[in-house]
Amino acid sequence: MRIVSIITALVVAGVLFALVLERDRLMEFAGVTPQPAEAAPAPDAPIEIAEAPTDEAAGTGVVRVMAQRSTARVIDSAVILRGETQAIRQIEVKAETSGKIVSPPLRAGALVDEGQTLCQIDSGTRAVNLAEARASLARARAGVPEASARLAEAKAQLPAVEAAILEARAAIPASEAQLAEARAALPAAQSRLVEARARVPEVEARLDEARSRVPEAEARLEEARAAIPAAQARLREAEANIPAAQARVEEAEAAVPAADARLREAEARVREAEINLKASQELARDGFAAQTRLAGAEAAFESAKAAVETALSGQKSASTAIETAKSQLEGAKAALETARSQVSSAQAGLRSAESGVINARAGVNAAETQIANARAGVQSAESAIEGARAAIESAQSGIEGAKARLSSAEAQRESAQAAIQSAATGEENASAGVQSALAAVAAAEKDIENLTITAPFAGLLETDTAELGALMQPGAACATVIQLDPIKLVAYAPESEIARVETGAQAGARMVDGRELLGKVTFVSRSADPVTRTFRVEITLPNPDMAIRDGQTVEIGIEAEGAPAHLIAQSTLTLNDEGALGVRTIDENTQAQFMPVTFLRDTRNGVWVTGLPDTVDLITVGQEYVTDGVPVAPSFEEVIQ
Repeated sequence: MRIVSIITALVVAGVLFALVLERDRLMEFAGVTPQPAEAAPAPDAPIEIAEAPTDEAAGTGVVRVMAQRSTARVIDSAVILRGETQAIRQIEVKAETSGKIVSPPLRAGALVDEGQTLCQIDSGTRAVNLAEARASLARARAGVPEASARLAEAKAQLPAVEAAILEARAAIPASEAQLAEARAALPAAQSRLVEARARVPEVEARLDEARSRVPEAEARLEEARAAIPAAQARLREAEANIPAAQARVEEAEAAVPAADARLREAEARVREAEINLKASQELARDGFAAQTRLAGAEAAFESAKAAVETALSGQKSASTAIETAKSQLEGAKAALETARSQVSSAQAGLRSAESGVINARAGVNAAETQIANARAGVQSAESAIEGARAAIESAQSGIEGAKARLSSAEAQRESAQAAIQSAATGEENASAGVQSALAAVAAAEKDIENLTITAPFAGLLETDTAELGALMQPGAACATVIQLDPIKLVAYAPESEIARVETGAQAGARMVDGRELLGKVTFVSRSADPVTRTFRVEITLPNPDMAIRDGQTVEIGIEAEGAPAHLIAQSTLTLNDEGALGVRTIDENTQAQFMPVTFLRDTRNGVWVTGLPDTVDLITVGQEYVTDGVPVAPSFEEVIQ
């Protein structure tokens, strides 16, 4: 049934193709002459797409079109935005101190002047606190001169004490220098003596050590000579082990193919046993085979699986044998390298032992020379020690007297410095008291000043001021003041228009109730809103009667530089192959030409566009039937009209 449906569908599709697309050829094949193009179409004939009008009589292929001559005019290109009105200034006046309101409230809508009292707070005991702070300031200022006098007196006593200390200190260095010089000479002499005495046993020990190293170096030389044959023997043994290890690797690799063949044979038996098992199970289920046959098939299947496991084990054993043989081969190669390095080490040890023997004999000669020099140095150091001890005793007696005079002068200076510190502390305390009293007076005066809350600028009360008797706290609102003269119009310009908006440009606005406003652009934002990607624009205009309220919607037009443009019908616009918007024009050779345009504004009479010459012939009808370079026969609308 499906084949019949497919054949029927193919036959119907072929008939439709012949009737619709190959109609002319089918009629010619049937011997029927087609109707001429001028004849009226039959009622059942398909509707054909209209073709572009051409000059068929002339036979030149020129396309007839309707055209219009357009001349550019200079129009303003104002930036149109929507926005709202905003007060030029708005602030919520708040209290800076606490207290009860004692002034009657001003109602919302009242006009206030700059500095006018909005809220008056009860002063309470603030006047008493101010008087007390001023009295404390007077007492603090009175104590400053006395403290300064005590400090000056203490400082006057210090120069005499400092002079005595300098004199005492000047006497000490000379005595100490003499003692230091004498003491410095003694350790040096003693050190030279000790060093000279210590050098003798050391040099003797070096001589004995040098003599003892000679037999040891000779023994190492003999040992190094004896080690060379053993190292060479190990090298020959390691070289002999290499062929055996390589043979074991080849033997293990030769066993792998046999293990693989046994594995493939075992897997084939498993598949055969599995097929027999499934067949026996099916026959046993239908009653065509005995249970013994099924049991035999199951046993054969298990036996085949066991053979696979055995073959896998053999394959793994062959792989393990290969790895073991390769490891033994690598070990033999490593042993060979070790034997070679041992031979090189033995030869290097022989050369080192020979040089050690030569060095040991040279050390013996050098040690004998050093012993003679050390004994001569001991005698010279003993004579220098006696002279240094006599100079130390003379310098110590001069230092004791100079230190006694210095201790007395330093005690007098400490007493004078303590008096100065005490006087300076008293002066600082007096100055700190004055500063504390000044701060208390300023705080009391500022607190009294904050009792009167005034308007920061002239404007209009947006809310009532605080009620009489209300308790104010710091930060509590007294009233909200707004300034509506002048007033701002705030709008947000898109990225495509912001470059045409300049500060100082004239701007007009129309409110919802029809009122028209005039002002100037006073602010253009340099940063875009991160969400809307638009730029804030502010226009300031006078509002003396305050008829414009805060937050009203307005439509704004901002003056921008004018540009020559053409007013054309929207139906004249078309797109080229690249999708660019433009119009079809007629050039000096009466040929169609595409020109791109830039859309400026839409009006009831058409659209304003730029990008065209001052005077241009536009194709208004038929532009979709021509391309660039096609000859046209224009009929201008002005002539027809």
